[in-house]
Amino acid sequence: MLAKLHTFSLLGIDALPVVAEVDVSPAALPKTVLVGLPEQAVKESIHRIERALVNSGFILPSNRVVINLAPAELPKQAASFDLPIGLGLLGASGQIAGDLLDQYAIVGELALDGTMRPVKGALSMAMAAKLAGNVRGLIVPSANASEAAVVDGIDIIPVNTLTEAAAFLIEQLAIEPAPSRVSELFMELGRYEEDFADVRGQEMAKRAVTIAAAGNHNLLMVGPPGAGKTMLAKRVPTILPQLTAEESIETSRIYSAMGKLPPGRPLMVRRPFRAPHHTISNAGLVGGGSTPAPGEISLAHNGVLFLDELPEFNRTTLEVLRQPLEDGTVSISRALRATEFPADFMLLASLNPCPCGYRNDPRRECHCSVPQIERYMSKMSGPLLDRIDIHIEVAAGPFKELSTGPRGTDSAAMRQQVESARRRQAERFNGSAKKTNGQMTSRQVRQVCQLDAASRDMLESSVNEQGLSARAHDKILRVARTIADLDDSDEISQDHVGEAVNYRMLDRRFWN
Repeated sequence: MLAKLHTFSLLGIDALPVVAEVDVSPAALPKTVLVGLPEQAVKESIHRIERALVNSGFILPSNRVVINLAPAELPKQAASFDLPIGLGLLGASGQIAGDLLDQYAIVGELALDGTMRPVKGALSMAMAAKLAGNVRGLIVPSANASEAAVVDGIDIIPVNTLTEAAAFLIEQLAIEPAPSRVSELFMELGRYEEDFADVRGQEMAKRAVTIAAAGNHNLLMVGPPGAGKTMLAKRVPTILPQLTAEESIETSRIYSAMGKLPPGRPLMVRRPFRAPHHTISNAGLVGGGSTPAPGEISLAHNGVLFLDELPEFNRTTLEVLRQPLEDGTVSISRALRATEFPADFMLLASLNPCPCGYRNDPRRECHCSVPQIERYMSKMSGPLLDRIDIHIEVAAGPFKELSTGPRGTDSAAMRQQVESARRRQAERFNGSAKKTNGQMTSRQVRQVCQLDAASRDMLESSVNEQGLSARAHDKILRVARTIADLDDSDEISQDHVGEAVNYRMLDRRFWN
């Protein structure tokens, strides 16, 4: 007999439809053949599936078994094919039968005793099942049910064992679909523990952070050790607008495909914050591998990527950020295929002013020579710094502000300003793929960043004196537009341009 079941294979963060065909036919000696370009994890699954069937009380077919995973040219990896192959063996051997076998897609890994183990990418698989439109629902391990159930319009059937799945398909056991709890998850998990009120004495830095968050601008902080750069960076997600349902699902499917969804959090409802160590490789940062997998920049999609101690990163590793910073996506090309991952993130970076960290600090003496500082700074290329909109100095706070100073501006007040500016930008870019000032194209910059004569003269003087590139010129205009939005102004004034120019610290030959 021949049995066919619908399932999915994960490729990158996308789930592709696969048909598991199982044929059981008489033969002198029992033999199982698995075809369809299976990877090693899938090849090894045969022994696991056979023992799961026997230990669940079913009869193992003693005939010739041919298992085909179609389409044949698509590589099949991971253990999510265990359950569809096991149920296919039961169907082909006549132990189960029913109309539901063709109405549900099935994924799941089996333990030797027939219990279910969670799989990666359940959210992507649920989205693919809905998009395919040829199945009523998706049968998944119970541990993946809440994650897959965020997709509306398709039934998610949670099962704990192989026996439960078989009983459901032959309609001997009724299982209610897992409910979608998207609104509840936003209410329960959307709060942040950090607050900008914890950061004392850095009101100028908070102003720059507010501008960066309002316009989705990249930000570089320069200052001595312990000045508060990391504290500021960790609190940036608390002032960004809340993720929309679409953004949340888009971000969650990346974490789902990587198996990185936190326990008890089936949906990413808070902006991701990623802070990789400076020893990270190129593939770890942007993604890669023989079968391309997302890197840190994709895990920071719709959130914040923080690179602490920027000069300590390998220079070639930093250079691979240049294209994703411009495009919001990263393309990983291999001989057989090219995979594109989303990478629309806000870049935050920090560095010390010199190798020892105390250059220009009135309280500590710096012993670094000019050549040492030049070597330290040369680890960051000009083109990369050019792509960072705002450069600020974060000086060490005086003792009086740290001990008895008033409570600083809190996240709620800063978020209110950011959301107000974002609303103006949403109206401005209505119908456009670009939603924030930091993402404006050069044509949009010319259209929405008109300057009066005084502002134009100030910008021209700054560009000529500092030797700014055309990209830096546009960055200043974008930041000035954001400052005007924060002031609820339709026009960009000379003050807005002046403040934006001041945020190009590294262009002012700070190191000389």
